[in-house]
Amino acid sequence: MAASWRLGCDPRLLRYLVGFPGCRSTGLVKGALGWSVSRGANWRWFHSTQWLRGEAVSAGDALCEIETDKAVVTLDASDDGILAKIVVEEGSKNIRLGSLIGLIVEEGEDWKHVEIPKDVGPPPPVSKPSEPRPSPEPQISIPVKKEHIPGTLRFRLSPAARNILEKHSLDASQGTATGPRGIFTKEDALRLVQLKQTGKITESRPTPAPAATPTAPSPLQTTAGPSYPRPMIPPVSTPGQPSAVGTFTEIPASNIRRVIAKRLTESKSTVPHAYATADCDLGAVLKVRQDLVKDDIKVSVNDFIIKAAAVTLKQMPDVNVSWDGEGPKQLPFIDISVAVATDKGLLTPIIKDAAAKGIQEIADSVKALSKKARDGKLLPEEYQGGSFSISNLGMFGIDEFTAVINPPQACILAVGRFRPVLKLTEDEEGNAKLQQRQLITVTMSSDSRVVDDELATRFLKSFKANLENPIRLA
Repeated sequence: MAASWRLGCDPRLLRYLVGFPGCRSTGLVKGALGWSVSRGANWRWFHSTQWLRGEAVSAGDALCEIETDKAVVTLDASDDGILAKIVVEEGSKNIRLGSLIGLIVEEGEDWKHVEIPKDVGPPPPVSKPSEPRPSPEPQISIPVKKEHIPGTLRFRLSPAARNILEKHSLDASQGTATGPRGIFTKEDALRLVQLKQTGKITESRPTPAPAATPTAPSPLQTTAGPSYPRPMIPPVSTPGQPSAVGTFTEIPASNIRRVIAKRLTESKSTVPHAYATADCDLGAVLKVRQDLVKDDIKVSVNDFIIKAAAVTLKQMPDVNVSWDGEGPKQLPFIDISVAVATDKGLLTPIIKDAAAKGIQEIADSVKALSKKARDGKLLPEEYQGGSFSISNLGMFGIDEFTAVINPPQACILAVGRFRPVLKLTEDEEGNAKLQQRQLITVTMSSDSRVVDDELATRFLKSFKANLENPIRLA
């Protein structure tokens, strides 16, 4: 008689799997005992054993892995038999839950001409699990949790490996797990058995734990975690009450944050970042700023930084480039993207043609664009493009940091706060004296494909000279 598998998973069981990755249940069940939900899944054969039609299957063998949007779980064979038919090929995606994926027949049956059952559709949804009948003895099967000895390595066992280890009185800590995600496979267990037979290892019997006072099982105890959780990986929390231990609250992500997350991930994974740092003396800039305040002209230190970067890019056009996927491309414009923090995420409005603008004009543009960014009124042309980015966290008390490049741009300048520093200098007569200086630390992240370390160093040297001599920015 042929046995069929259907893809199914109860939402509560799925949450259990996410919370306890080493659970033996897999979301795949034999026969018609399936649950239906509205999501699909992907699946593949187990990495260490590529099963073929006509191959003998033993109870406990790991057959394949099921990948859902929440977890990756393993399907174990519950009976001995012959793998007769693979209905859904490996690597298939978006499989409807409740679909038939394979058939197993008993040994001796004609597996080559096995017929697919007619009722291949998904089982009807179950509104509520049936209540167990009352009985004198409780029928809930509670897995016995083995006592873990401190300092002993623990593994996530496949069911076949667990059966072999228990049969031969061996412990997984005596071997090495070679399966995916730290799974101790059947082959690992058989290797231990061979070592035992050759006398290289001895039996390892766990010390029985003292009997505990029997208590009524709580809901958490009935879904206790596995004896061998996944090593070195913390358990995943599950949704629940805010006050419960190990729960979390889902925060819906805005489209802006999704785009930001995607672009930052692409940048760090595809762009070879290089970093160069320099300290700049702001003494002259602060003096000019005070003189402008007397004339009722309000500008910030960041406005001078934007101007200094634009002037330096004009002097060094080799840095004013971008990477188009095949090679560098020199840009004919100098547009500075300025990072602005908003409730929806980090936005980068653009100061167009910044090298040709004066300090006050730059200040007015930054104020207007920052307000539009925080109000969510930026137009696409006001934040798309740009040839160079500046991110300033000085107003938040940050001394220095590194920023992620905004592709296809090649560079971004991270600016810290200006701070007083005592430095030893010499006067006109050559006498040493301590003098207070106002310094800021700037770190440039550059795309090594177009701006190498030598070019980045020269850029920072020129930027430092321009910023420390505001007369050059006129």
